[in-house]
Amino acid sequence: MINLIEIRRQLHQIPEIGLEEHKTQKYLLTIIHQIIQNKSFIQVETWQTGLLVYLKGSQGQKTIGWRTDIDGLPVEELTNLPFASKNGRMHACGHDIHMTVALGLLEKLSESQPKNNLLFLFQPAEENEAGGKLMYDGGAFKNWLPDEFYGLHVRPDLKVGEIATNEQTLFAGTCEVELTFVGTGGHAAFPHTANDALVAAAYFVTQVQTIVSRNVDPLDSAVVTFGKMEAGTTNNIIAERAFLHGTIRSLTQEVNELTQKRLTELAKGVAQSFDMTIDLKLKQGGYLPVENNPKLAKELMDFFRNETKANLIDIAPAMTGEDFGYLLSKIPGVMFWLGIDSEAPLHSQKMNPNEKVLDFAVEAIDQFLQFKVNRN
Repeated sequence: MINLIEIRRQLHQIPEIGLEEHKTQKYLLTIIHQIIQNKSFIQVETWQTGLLVYLKGSQGQKTIGWRTDIDGLPVEELTNLPFASKNGRMHACGHDIHMTVALGLLEKLSESQPKNNLLFLFQPAEENEAGGKLMYDGGAFKNWLPDEFYGLHVRPDLKVGEIATNEQTLFAGTCEVELTFVGTGGHAAFPHTANDALVAAAYFVTQVQTIVSRNVDPLDSAVVTFGKMEAGTTNNIIAERAFLHGTIRSLTQEVNELTQKRLTELAKGVAQSFDMTIDLKLKQGGYLPVENNPKLAKELMDFFRNETKANLIDIAPAMTGEDFGYLLSKIPGVMFWLGIDSEAPLHSQKMNPNEKVLDFAVEAIDQFLQFKVNRN
């Protein structure tokens, strides 16, 4: 029997950025082969740094998918844990918990051949390159494409034992924005001979806030945030270039596309009014809204509520982003929050899940997946 806490701590020490998860993949393969040895109904395939583990059912009428992400974040860990990462990266989004739970589920579900097929997806690059989209578009699933897909994400402000989801949109769709205004630099004493990109960028940041307040239906939701601005070199030189880095988030794809359109129009308008050029990049890729299938979500919620020890919470959508939204746009399924009771939030340098969640999650989710794969 595998040791979940030991596995989680080993994974926690080797976080890697998306599509660079070579050590992570090697470690996962070691544990997976330990679990599945002498079980002829199980196959393993690799795809770049990702992994697929396929359990062929005795009847095989449908395929149930379980997805976990495997990458870390470029965050310097400050937890002071004895097993803390020391490579300048961190599993600050809890993917070490995700992977460990998946391995625990694989061990339980491979004890005997299921009736229906079961696919475990260990997906790279959730944080930076929408690895789910890359794998789907790249044909990684071949004949193993699930009929239904399920996955979880840890949530620090929920207690161990709490599972939360809904029958609608759980996470927002996100779009990364990179915008550069290009003007003409000059001396601060002679502003009439220059064309100040910093001022143009400042105007844009102010005006772009009107998209949410004046273009998006008040009954819908959207966020436009610019968290980074770079311009200028010193106090008495007018900036030739100003760079802005931001994000768009919305609960529907329609609102996301509207927001992208209006942002583009405003950027072009500000540039024209200041007689400048712009370089605008909008990158949404696979980060679509995570839309739960209503029928499957109701089934999952009823099961956790009535058949397990979980405290099931019907929760409102959140503006966090997740590339599982792309897979759910192709395959019906459900994502849910898993409580980990951490004082520090997601992506924090001090995020520290309560490891008691591992046994709870494996037990509860195993019951659900057994129900899905072994019923007629």
